[in-house]
Amino acid sequence: MSTRASHASPAITEAASSEAAPVSLCVREPHVPADRLVAEMVPPPRFDSVRFDTYIPDPNQPSQTDAVKALSSFAEGLGGAHASGAGRRPGLSRWFAKKPAAPSGPRGVYLDGGYGVGKTHLLASLWHATPAEPGLKAFGTFVELTNLVGALGFQQTVRTLSGHRLLCIDEFELDDPGDTVLVSSLLSRLVEEGVALAATSNTLPGKLGEGRFAAADFLREIQGLSAHFRPLRIDGEDYRHRGLPEAPAPYSDEQVTKAAYATPGASLDDFPHLLDHLAKVHPSRYGALTDDLTAVCLTDVTAVPDQSTALRLVVLADRLYDREVPVLASGLPFDRLFSEEMLKGGYRKKYFRAISRLTALARDAKGLVGQ
Repeated sequence: MSTRASHASPAITEAASSEAAPVSLCVREPHVPADRLVAEMVPPPRFDSVRFDTYIPDPNQPSQTDAVKALSSFAEGLGGAHASGAGRRPGLSRWFAKKPAAPSGPRGVYLDGGYGVGKTHLLASLWHATPAEPGLKAFGTFVELTNLVGALGFQQTVRTLSGHRLLCIDEFELDDPGDTVLVSSLLSRLVEEGVALAATSNTLPGKLGEGRFAAADFLREIQGLSAHFRPLRIDGEDYRHRGLPEAPAPYSDEQVTKAAYATPGASLDDFPHLLDHLAKVHPSRYGALTDDLTAVCLTDVTAVPDQSTALRLVVLADRLYDREVPVLASGLPFDRLFSEEMLKGGYRKKYFRAISRLTALARDAKGLVGQ
């Protein structure tokens, strides 16, 4: 898969004399079979080791501590372990026994809060606290779930997931009414089969408010499923910026290029050409697009030209963040990627999440310069 970067800075010529050429995302066109989509429905690498007891609640936000307690109790109700991980073995004998009757209480929880308050951390912790083989519990974003339905078909997806004990859906998107109805119908079928649900969600178009999504709106959108969800509000500020320094300023093209050549497994691309390439790759394949990368190096970062391109970039930012891939860039800083109109529109929460995550990855990339 390794090949010379096709759209990089002229400084490559000088750097190439002493270092191996980085790869280019612009020449990658991955194919992802349906069985991989199913197998990869687990928490992303960034959340491999998270647990309830590794979540650090903000002492000024009691709702965060309350959410940990409530989710730990929910896991125990599924036969899961205590938040600390103790007492897991006794639940296993119940786990593989005949499926019990559905409990009288809610079979789902909805984590309601702004970006950066740790909802995904808690959702992944719930998945980890549920003692079952990965094939009996699933974790994925809303986009990954709709991609699964597209790959397998509705009925086959129901059959594939109906044997699960728990389905965790991160970033439940309510921007597209058709997809919302599709996934709500799927979840209704899964609830009938005894599958427990847990979800976080994004905002509806036009919901400007606090930069968070209201539980009442989420429950209204999923209509018949609302009785199965217990909303848990999680207040707080974006932990990625809590007590941390500002994101580093963009570097020069030459610095980015030299760092790419000096970093084994790094990619190097011109940002405008990468945006063009993303339009040719289905978002369900963006994870595969970043396979085996140790860093992403981008030259000439500019403002995103339109909303379709911006939404594709959001998905790429999510996949890079999930995989903890540092991003080193020249050009505009990441907080200037999206226009003021975009940041005031219906997809504002997605754009702020992308800025937050790319900023965190930019911090991670500081050590690449001067290697």
